[in-house]
Amino acid sequence: MSVKKFLLEENRMPKNWYNIQADLPVPLPPPLHPGTKQPIGPADLEPLFPMELILQEVSNERYIQIPEPVREVYRIYRPTPLIRATGLEKALGTPAKIFYKNEGVSPTGSHKPNTAIPQAFYNAQMGIKKLTTETGAGQWGSSLAFAGSVFGIDVHVFMVRISYDQKPYRRAMIQAFGAEVTSSPSNLTDIGRSIREKYPDTPGSLGIAISEAVEIAAMNKDTHYSLGSVLNHVLMHQSIIGEEALLQFDIAEEYPDILIACAGGGSNFGGFTFPFIGEMLREKKKIKVIAVEPTACPSLTKGVYAYDFGDTGKLTPIVKMHTLGSGFIPPSIHAGGLRYHGMAPLVSHLKELNLIEARAVDQLDCFKAGLLFAQNEGIIPAPESTHAIKVAIDEALLCKQEGVSRTIAFNLSGHGLLDLGSYASYFAGNLENTDFQEDEMKRSILDLPIV
Repeated sequence: MSVKKFLLEENRMPKNWYNIQADLPVPLPPPLHPGTKQPIGPADLEPLFPMELILQEVSNERYIQIPEPVREVYRIYRPTPLIRATGLEKALGTPAKIFYKNEGVSPTGSHKPNTAIPQAFYNAQMGIKKLTTETGAGQWGSSLAFAGSVFGIDVHVFMVRISYDQKPYRRAMIQAFGAEVTSSPSNLTDIGRSIREKYPDTPGSLGIAISEAVEIAAMNKDTHYSLGSVLNHVLMHQSIIGEEALLQFDIAEEYPDILIACAGGGSNFGGFTFPFIGEMLREKKKIKVIAVEPTACPSLTKGVYAYDFGDTGKLTPIVKMHTLGSGFIPPSIHAGGLRYHGMAPLVSHLKELNLIEARAVDQLDCFKAGLLFAQNEGIIPAPESTHAIKVAIDEALLCKQEGVSRTIAFNLSGHGLLDLGSYASYFAGNLENTDFQEDEMKRSILDLPIV
């Protein structure tokens, strides 16, 4: 009988995060100050972040040690299992071998605690008592709320309005961990009030919610800001996913030919794939690496590669990334974690270097793929994760068509047990494929910074 689950003992959990900047063939373009358009220095970020995170953001060290207090909290759910999707393989009749890393076993049901825990730890170390942040679908907001409860930090979450309304149980989870949650745009900030006045019916966006959280943090000396994706140190914290997977593939005596992960801001994609891409760069291994995004918000497949703000209110540093424009408001799809106008600079950089490829998939096709996975593997995936599942199925069927066996691995970034309302809408026929708003993107990118 073949092995289904590949597990690591706690004492084999990686002791270091992997930093892909050490292996890049071309350095990452630097972030710029929003006023001067010159590269920013540590002092520019100190009002928002602890110095340790700032140093990690710019580090070129290949490995950075995970603090023991962080590892201790990780032990609640890590190492996470690598699972052979034998049921899905049988249903597809494919010769491919399909594996998935299950990040849905964390306290909040997604990969997001991997960076929430160290971010809360470093802030607590310097005496910060309050953090502000944004959240789309709620996975990040609930994860920072959990981490804040562990390290004694109050957390205020600005939740994108459409998700605030669509996902009441994720909102309740944020509150259960002791955090405050506010629908964004709100009346608590200048940017929120201005957006509400101009667009009273807006569904909100991650760009707007980021602006609100940054504005509050910048106005209060006892408050820092925390970001759940996009930034270099966030993707580095998530690399524990891929570092564990490398060890688990050794146990399985396999190595992936194809790596797949959904991509909104880039944290789960980077965390899963970067350790493997590092081996590609150092050891000349060949792996097809695919970032999957929604057709409704296709920053990698249809955006421009340019310097842009990470938020709608233009309070953040300017970074070079694939973007639809910081003013772009994505359609109200149910994969709220993928509704971001830009992409992590590191992910964008790898795309420009042709080290990864990107695909965009429709909402209905993703839910169909997610249900096939659930009915054969017993896990209901988050709407975000169904994007990776859809492309994994496509690649497995291609193996069947070509009569070849490839090893396919994807990251199951979270479970969908708090997204059953989305599945109910799918069953009721109330979901549709939402077209990309190209005209809105064209208007939005007209306002890109001149650099």
